[in-house]
Amino acid sequence: MGPLAPTSSFRNAVSAFLFFGILLTGWFPWQSDNLVFAQETAAKGDQDDQSTDDEIVLETTFDLKTYLRENPLAPPDTSSPRASLESFILLMNQAETVWRDVRIKFYERNERFLSDTEELKLQQVRALLDKASGVFDLSGIPETARDRASLEIVLQFQEILDRIYLPNIEDVPGAAAGSFLNSKAIAELPERWTIPGTDLVFERTRVPGAGSRFLMTRESVAQIPEDYELIKAFAPRTDNGDDLYAYYIYTPGNLVAPKWYNMISAGPSWLGRHILSQAYWQWIALVLLTVIAVSLPVFLSRWGRMRAVPVLESRRRLRSLQLPILIIGTILAYRYLIEDQVNITGNTMVAVGAISTALVWTCLGWLVYRIIDLASVWIIRTPVGVGQPMDSSLLLTALRLLGLAAALIITGYGATRIGIPVYGVIAGLGVGGLAVALAAQPTLENLIGGIILYADKMVRVGEFCEFDDLSGTVEAIGIRSTRIRALDRTIITISNADLAKRKIINYSRRDQFLLRHTLGLRYETSESQISQIIEAIRGYLEAHEMVAEAPLRVHFVGMAAYTLDVEIYAYIKTSDRNSFLATQESMLLKFMEIVHSCGADFAFPSSTTYLAQDGEQEVSWPPASPKRQQDTAAGDRQTAA
Repeated sequence: MGPLAPTSSFRNAVSAFLFFGILLTGWFPWQSDNLVFAQETAAKGDQDDQSTDDEIVLETTFDLKTYLRENPLAPPDTSSPRASLESFILLMNQAETVWRDVRIKFYERNERFLSDTEELKLQQVRALLDKASGVFDLSGIPETARDRASLEIVLQFQEILDRIYLPNIEDVPGAAAGSFLNSKAIAELPERWTIPGTDLVFERTRVPGAGSRFLMTRESVAQIPEDYELIKAFAPRTDNGDDLYAYYIYTPGNLVAPKWYNMISAGPSWLGRHILSQAYWQWIALVLLTVIAVSLPVFLSRWGRMRAVPVLESRRRLRSLQLPILIIGTILAYRYLIEDQVNITGNTMVAVGAISTALVWTCLGWLVYRIIDLASVWIIRTPVGVGQPMDSSLLLTALRLLGLAAALIITGYGATRIGIPVYGVIAGLGVGGLAVALAAQPTLENLIGGIILYADKMVRVGEFCEFDDLSGTVEAIGIRSTRIRALDRTIITISNADLAKRKIINYSRRDQFLLRHTLGLRYETSESQISQIIEAIRGYLEAHEMVAEAPLRVHFVGMAAYTLDVEIYAYIKTSDRNSFLATQESMLLKFMEIVHSCGADFAFPSSTTYLAQDGEQEVSWPPASPKRQQDTAAGDRQTAA
């Protein structure tokens, strides 16, 4: 019965153990009444003209003491059709006797609640009824409603037997109840036996771990409610009091109606009318309880939205646990009131049980996921440092995957409890596996991309990286995508598959920072001044505790357009950017001090203009011929002489 099933099963098991254990030791006070009941029934059988049905009652009552005392914890004998039918009759006779006795004594007293002795007897009645259900193949009933539905099947079948004529028990194939035939004797029996005049069939059934058993078939079990509806209008062959099944389904409580039911009985007559196997008052109670059960989670959800959101992430995750816990608690209380107080039965009970069980298991999966998610908050709050053996982001994703897997497993198990063949569905996915793989390809690609990021340890949460055309600090690496806080404080989300393909520059993984600068000196700086500056800077860097020993270079590297360039190349021994910037700042100031102390200065863009003028010479045009030039030159010499 979903989450209630373990409690109910445990209660029934303990009740059966106490009941049959007390029978075995002879402490049970009404054990002697069984023999008196058997003797009275036998005497009545001798006086009256017994029918074949009376012979069954006589024989089963006579065998009751031996059967229950010799096999107090064994299941009913279903080794043959006769044993199955006879076991059912003897168990129901005893359960019916004790049940009516408790009801009569309870209503004769003025107390409002059952006494401890009466509660114990009702537990014994439930154990007998549960034992009687062992002659049916109940595999067609969802497990979540099997306990309640089997009780109804048992009571309906008993009322059917009270209204039909049965053959002589000796004519039914097999041996008497309690014989527990061996496999050879069972093999000689017919495969199936039908109760004369009905469609109810006992058939050989293979029970895992128990061999062949003759159980009423699933089809016959499904037919019992319809057969009961057809035959309930007929009077029982013997006056055994009221219809136990009708009393059970139309009254509140569990087997015995509480005293407050008298107020309903004293109310309007229409409250006791029946429709769809429920009384009117039961339908009214079901609707009211359903409205209340639905309203509570809705009210909590809306109230949570109106409340202030906690600042701490852990508080927000803790608050998220409230809704699934409330839903589970509400459904459990709802199921208790519906089943144990209002006593909803039949198909309505099966539907309510299936829906509520599905909701409970779904909320359980949801709650488990939320709890694991809450645990992940404490992990993500752990600082992430280089060289840590366990990456908190990786563990966070692993926990989320674990929570998702746990939620799916719990929900799948809950689906099997209400009769959904989850394993068959999973097996069927193999047929459409190709289509599923194609549809899930992007998701799988991103999942694998995230695994690659973790496996190769490309990035971690808190690291500053450059990804092609963007840069920022990694804030979260999820199952599908990675979130990056950009320099302008915006959030950039990149799919893991895309990120794994990009060129990633991880600045946070540096163990040292490069110090590389070029000092541009003026062209007026002399050679001796340049040498003095280089030696002073090299000595300063070699003596500095933050500078690595190698490589360390300070050299005059070139003459630019307007500067004489001195290059400084060294590594600063720190991985923290703020520490590097502070160290670099102090070094640059020291470099300026060294340059100025050597009488030099830094160059700035400048240009020098040089003006020059050549000597004057008379130019004639057109130039004279060579002979004319010679005559002219000779004349000039004579004139000069």
